[in-house]
Amino acid sequence: MMDINQIREYLPHRYPFLLVDRVETIDLDAKQIVAYKNVSINEPFFDGHFPQFPIMPGVLIIEAMAQAAGLLGFKMMDVKPGHGVLYLFVGSDKLRFRQPVVPGDKLVLQAAFISSKRGIWKFACKALVEGKEVCSAEIICAERNV
Repeated sequence: MMDINQIREYLPHRYPFLLVDRVETIDLDAKQIVAYKNVSINEPFFDGHFPQFPIMPGVLIIEAMAQAAGLLGFKMMDVKPGHGVLYLFVGSDKLRFRQPVVPGDKLVLQAAFISSKRGIWKFACKALVEGKEVCSAEIICAERNV
């Protein structure tokens, strides 16, 4: 398990763009992670998306999955951004949205390593609410030295 202070050591994102609140499990042997984001009405994006029917923007759900995948990648390599390495979200394949995410939801983020070739990492990702899949995608990240 990782709390928010440990997560901040591995992800360079900060409020309002840090979208992982806690990591429940990381299995480096299976190359999988389970994390979550508590979705609150206090999120700044709800002021405009949509005030009468607040829905978490799909691009932020994708970003949350990418951040969970990035955490897994950092842990697999045993490095942190402070070591001069970043993972940049560069694309997605097989993206699907299945239902809206609304205030009060606990967005569970799952990522599993698929492959890595020449600094391009691919992860199978899912986002779930109450055990129901709300989004899935293969997330592609590029490893960059900075």
